[in-house]
Amino acid sequence: MLTIGNEQELRDLHARAVRLSVDVVDRVTPDRLGAETPCAEWNLQALLEHMITQNHGFAAAARGSDDPGLWTVRPATDPVADYRASADDVVAAFAAEDVFERALLLPEIQPGYGFPAGLAITFHLIDSVVHAWDVAQSIGEAITLDEDLGREALRVALAVPNGPERSAPGAAFAPGSVVPDETPVLDRILLLLGRSPS
Repeated sequence: MLTIGNEQELRDLHARAVRLSVDVVDRVTPDRLGAETPCAEWNLQALLEHMITQNHGFAAAARGSDDPGLWTVRPATDPVADYRASADDVVAAFAAEDVFERALLLPEIQPGYGFPAGLAITFHLIDSVVHAWDVAQSIGEAITLDEDLGREALRVALAVPNGPERSAPGAAFAPGSVVPDETPVLDRILLLLGRSPS
């Protein structure tokens, strides 16, 4: 069970993961929106629209919404500005004093099931880290995790089940790879979640 101190630490780490994603999205220029991404089915515009939707979806869930329509991806006319606004939305929602008293409904993960807020925050944290890397790869940039965020993201990545559901259409992550212990933290996270650091 999360204690009050640990709750705040998790919120802080989550906010750092989201800021990491904002920092790299801010480097996206309009001419790069058609670029390929590590997510085979999406170009960069589509990836950003997915990320915007996820941010608002998690924010709505943190505020008690169970509306599945909020998870429907919509076109973004200014993906960078819209992403920044969605990032502020989700960080503010998870900062609410009573958020840890709620069970969050996340229809994209498991319809009808209420996830403890702490677990939902870790879902969004790892999603933010991996998608920050996706965006960086798409524009020829890199991301760097600070030590504490890297440790938490690796802990979450290690806890993600690596079963046959990873090969299903629409799975959040591809099947993971075997990862040598000496592999750098970010590369370990990516390999565990089915990305190729190279």
